[in-house]
Amino acid sequence: MSVKPTKAMVLAAGLGLRMRPLTDHKPKPLVEVAGQPLLDHALDKLADAGVSEAVVNVHYLPDQIIAHVASRTRPRVIISDERDRVLGTGGGVVKALPLLGTAPFFHLNSDTMWIDGVRPNLTRLAETFDPARMDILLLMAPTASSIGYSGCGDYAMLPDGALRKRRENQVVPFVYAGAAIMSPAIFTEAPAGEFSLTKMFDRANEQERLFGLRLDGVWMHVGTPDAIAAAEEAFLESVA
Repeated sequence: MSVKPTKAMVLAAGLGLRMRPLTDHKPKPLVEVAGQPLLDHALDKLADAGVSEAVVNVHYLPDQIIAHVASRTRPRVIISDERDRVLGTGGGVVKALPLLGTAPFFHLNSDTMWIDGVRPNLTRLAETFDPARMDILLLMAPTASSIGYSGCGDYAMLPDGALRKRRENQVVPFVYAGAAIMSPAIFTEAPAGEFSLTKMFDRANEQERLFGLRLDGVWMHVGTPDAIAAAEEAFLESVA
């Protein structure tokens, strides 16, 4: 029984250190790729997936992001203000939980970009997420065909979608693409304060409730200024 999320969280509080000098005076989510800020690429995909409300967390240069999303209606944006303390990717979600409600929600990194295949990947995620078996469902990009990524991968994936975390000296074929569906219940015993979302991935993995869905299309890792040109080229080719 799949559940179609109507709420989402977009992580936009990072310092964007690897994106300097572009982020010296501008938060990374507002860095433009193919004529549009990264944050808008993410919010547009959520709107197309039927999301009505998106919680966006802010910390670094928060006023620029707040002003940028103020007039947006699809989805309507609610700000989770973290300017007074660093909470990390996990702590940011815990702070936003009262705004997200009790149903499973989409979770996106603001610097994730992909070109959809035949069907939108967020729609596919919603259809695949099964709350009876899963606490977290991650969109997984094949490392071999991703743009701007040169790491060793994050997970191996079993035929049923169950994920197995990469061991230290291992190379695995899939990298987390920065989009997921999560059940708020996984955060009931989350630590207080700053922590990484990876901790929740690991907890779900230990309970065999962490699953992945192979991304259909092309994923672009936009982590540094150099990566922008490659992402733009792929993006503009896809809409030509």
